[in-house]
Amino acid sequence: MSFAPAPIGETGQDPVTGAGSDRLSPYRRFSRDEWASLRADTPLTLSSEDLTRLQSINDPISIEEVVAIYLPLSRLLSLYVAATQGLFKATQRFLIAERERKAPYIIGLAGSVAVGKSTTARILAALLARWPNTPKVDLVTTDGFLLPNAELAAAGLMERKGFPESYDTAALLRFLHDVKSGHGRVTAPLYSHLVYDRVPGEERVVESPDILIVEGLNVLQPARLPRDGTAIPFVSDFFDFSIYLDGHEDDLHRWYVTRFMKLRQTAFRDPRSYFRKYAEVPEAEALAIADRLWTTINLPNLVENILPTRQRASLILSKGASHRIESVALRRL
Repeated sequence: MSFAPAPIGETGQDPVTGAGSDRLSPYRRFSRDEWASLRADTPLTLSSEDLTRLQSINDPISIEEVVAIYLPLSRLLSLYVAATQGLFKATQRFLIAERERKAPYIIGLAGSVAVGKSTTARILAALLARWPNTPKVDLVTTDGFLLPNAELAAAGLMERKGFPESYDTAALLRFLHDVKSGHGRVTAPLYSHLVYDRVPGEERVVESPDILIVEGLNVLQPARLPRDGTAIPFVSDFFDFSIYLDGHEDDLHRWYVTRFMKLRQTAFRDPRSYFRKYAEVPEAEALAIADRLWTTINLPNLVENILPTRQRASLILSKGASHRIESVALRRL
């Protein structure tokens, strides 16, 4: 049984209202070809070798995909960043605060497990860093803000890893506040997918970026409102632009299982891997384990916590069954 709505463009429904018409939609929708035509003269600065280096396992990407989808997005973001810098200078003049440090432009990237967020984030970061004015671009994932496994285990939350309650949201908010406030050097906890945990004593340093991409499952989720009415900011309150990478539930399920089986032949075989045990079981048992992990953990998290945030994004990229982005929805200003 399928719980998740189809991606934009598949049923003709609007991602927010569910209506079959664009009349009430806050989004303007583009077919792949319509979006590709908006590239204008944005240059292609990535090679096939770059793509091979940037893509994640089981997330195919081609030069044609970069040209059709990511170059128009890079052009749009260049216009948005320039406009935001103009607003910052106007605010400086108004506040008579000419010495105030320019705040980084922060882009949030959300979506399900296995939808390809890591590849999208890395490609976008590489393109933005190669603009003519060579801005400093940093990329941070919210995995580092997952609570350590010891704390999750003590609280009985290991089977809820990736759900909102498994994150140190207060630390993530402090990190984004400090970055947005123009602090010169800000640190984030470092996470290892190999050991499936934070790396004790290790940090990811972010130092005065012009653009920061923040990628993770939870970046568009609202804060849990306290009963006393105290105002708590959303993570997305610190974003200047946000992207939701979308896919149909059946495809996400298939991509997750395929990735799991590929990792079983690669990373899971490392003696240090948290998932080493899965490399030793028979293939049929491994398939059953992957299905169970999707059905009991990743699918509920998608339906309950991730998919409902789709309508909060500035831009929605909808993938087809082959990982090819088939349509784009841009929030109207």
